[in-house]
Amino acid sequence: MLGRCVTTIQQLVGMKIKPCFNLHRKLTSMHRAVGAVRWRSSCRSAPLLTAAPVRALIDEQISIKGNFLPPSSPVTVCARMHSEDGDLWEAFAHYNTNADGTVNLTRDHSIGGSYLGCEPMGLFWGLQPAPGAREGLRLRKKYVDTPYVVHISVLDGHVSPSEAQSAELAAVTAERWYMAPGVTRIEIRQNTLVGTLFLPPGPGPFPAMLDLWGMGGGLVEYRSALFASRGYASFSLAYIEHKELPGPLNCLNVDDSYFKSAFHLLRDHPQVCADRVGMIGLSYGVYLTLRNATQPGIKPSCLICINGPVGSTIKLSDADGRTENIESNNKYWKYDDQGLVTFKEISAPANLDPESKVKIENITCPLMYIEGEDDQNASSTDNANLIEETLRAADKSHLFTRLSYPGAGHLIEPPYSPNSRISLWRVKPEKVFTLWGGHLAPHAAAQEDSWKKMLDFMENNLRR
Repeated sequence: MLGRCVTTIQQLVGMKIKPCFNLHRKLTSMHRAVGAVRWRSSCRSAPLLTAAPVRALIDEQISIKGNFLPPSSPVTVCARMHSEDGDLWEAFAHYNTNADGTVNLTRDHSIGGSYLGCEPMGLFWGLQPAPGAREGLRLRKKYVDTPYVVHISVLDGHVSPSEAQSAELAAVTAERWYMAPGVTRIEIRQNTLVGTLFLPPGPGPFPAMLDLWGMGGGLVEYRSALFASRGYASFSLAYIEHKELPGPLNCLNVDDSYFKSAFHLLRDHPQVCADRVGMIGLSYGVYLTLRNATQPGIKPSCLICINGPVGSTIKLSDADGRTENIESNNKYWKYDDQGLVTFKEISAPANLDPESKVKIENITCPLMYIEGEDDQNASSTDNANLIEETLRAADKSHLFTRLSYPGAGHLIEPPYSPNSRISLWRVKPEKVFTLWGGHLAPHAAAQEDSWKKMLDFMENNLRR
């Protein structure tokens, strides 16, 4: 219409004829019509939810923002994902949008849901099994070469994710990885060793970590994959409850030479700095880390111990570190009124197998001990006290760094991992659930802070 109007004016100018009043009125009417069309086309943009970056390592924060939402209105932001076993996990938080129709999780405060306050990563560390899920679930990554895929959405009103009638205003998908592009994963099955070696991108040589988990057993790779993503070669070693290790499964059937071989394999790798190899252990892995650090032929550059004992919680069957059945000391197992078992008493220094206790005074490298003060599964505080006192008496206090976290439980893992306060410990001959401890928000804060300080500790002792 406007085009025709302009053409008419050009024709009049070419004829040197002034437009009459009626034509002026007609042009004015047409202009108003065009304005009306423009006004009708400037409708409100559709709601938009963004996550930046959408692909990130598990220890990286992402920014979640909603735009073009109803202004000054209640909304729910939720995250949902399936574990590798197909179980649904979810977290949600209630927000009120700002006057401009935005919500920003790095700036705004949740007023209800899985967490309260300004928690940019609350949707991740707040993940819990969805209503109706199987009992005793614990979220642990099995296949590190694939990500967790998290569906993040914003819903109308203050609701829970299970309320399907609530309208999904916008959504975005985020990928959470343990293994960065270029990291190499190598399965190790040699000289009786069972483990996985991770190498960072590039030729190296790299500083390295030998990675030991707890009595849950199996081969746990995700922490090692993340170390490699941060520039450290890392060897995750299986030592119990693995089908490729000597049986029976419920005993530690490898001896000191097994761990020595693992340390040497890592130290002697052509892409590893031989004089910059550390060790990390969680739970029973703490005992093994301390034990091996004091063995001849092993000289680690640093040690990281997370919530574990200075000796074996299971009676040794020989002097080389093999153990009896893991239930041989079950007289110290304690059950609460819900039937949950805790191993806290068995790991108290006074109850540890006397022959297994590590001579802490022989430690010669920097040692970081990370303690969850709500650890319900190990006597972490008592063990940390013993280490601190022993090193002080040996005039080695300068080697010791202690991190203590109120409200944190036993399973202090990489940041933004959801905590399971309770999980299934075993299925046969009967189901047993164990109490790990830890409350969501303080445990999440402990994981975030301790991870940063661990990386700084490794930087100071393995790179400089």
